[in-house]
Amino acid sequence: MSIAIGQAAPQFTLTSSELKEVSLSDFKGKKVVLHFFPLAFTGVCTTQLCTMRDSFGYYDGLNAQILGISVDSPFTLAKFKEENSYQFPLLSDFNKEISAAYGALYEEFAFGMKGVSKRAAFVIDEDQNIVYAEVLENAGDLPNFEIIAEKVK
Repeated sequence: MSIAIGQAAPQFTLTSSELKEVSLSDFKGKKVVLHFFPLAFTGVCTTQLCTMRDSFGYYDGLNAQILGISVDSPFTLAKFKEENSYQFPLLSDFNKEISAAYGALYEEFAFGMKGVSKRAAFVIDEDQNIVYAEVLENAGDLPNFEIIAEKVK
């Protein structure tokens, strides 16, 4: 399934690295930047989230919430968040349902792993509609941070 610009964002409730439930609906009235990433503690994933960490103030000033999502456990995500000082929630899609709903799930990944989140970025407006969608087939590529920033303005 692919996500189309203008459609309602698929709703979700996931467990955060703080072991709390976080729902997309919690952020109604704010812009949301969703970053799906394959696996914690890997090079490109760390670069992706550190880029968002380093520009966090920009998004905070625009009434926008950043959320990182992967199929890692909340415990792995807690350590990943701690080691990299991310200021935004990391959410566990351990059951792979939300990655699939957003069209951001590899059936086959490296080393024979199945069901890993694709690298993807979505911008959701205050009414919870998709205004930007980028799903990358190559896990070595990074999302277009300039366009994401532009769509949040």
